[in-house]
Amino acid sequence: MGVDVMRPVYKFEPQYKVTMLTKQDWTKATCTPTVKRLGWYKDWSKMRDGTGAGVYGQSVGRRLSFSLGRYATVFQAEIYATLACAHEVQSQNRTER
Repeated sequence: MGVDVMRPVYKFEPQYKVTMLTKQDWTKATCTPTVKRLGWYKDWSKMRDGTGAGVYGQSVGRRLSFSLGRYATVFQAEIYATLACAHEVQSQNRTER
């Protein structure tokens, strides 16, 4: 009887680029985009009632919000928002992703 085997394939070249701007970059507008980029913003919060996260794609007009329950940490909300943002960008067939 044959064996069902898959060989791993590794891709080390990133398919996207993340630019993290500092507060000074935002206030002085020193980072002017030279190419068309997707602008995504993420936010998260933890309150007594629970933890939540949200992402907003400015150039595509996409808003997502997630309730993560009472026991999620702020770090987990931040990671979830980052993953949700990356998933949204990856799922769209856009050249500037």
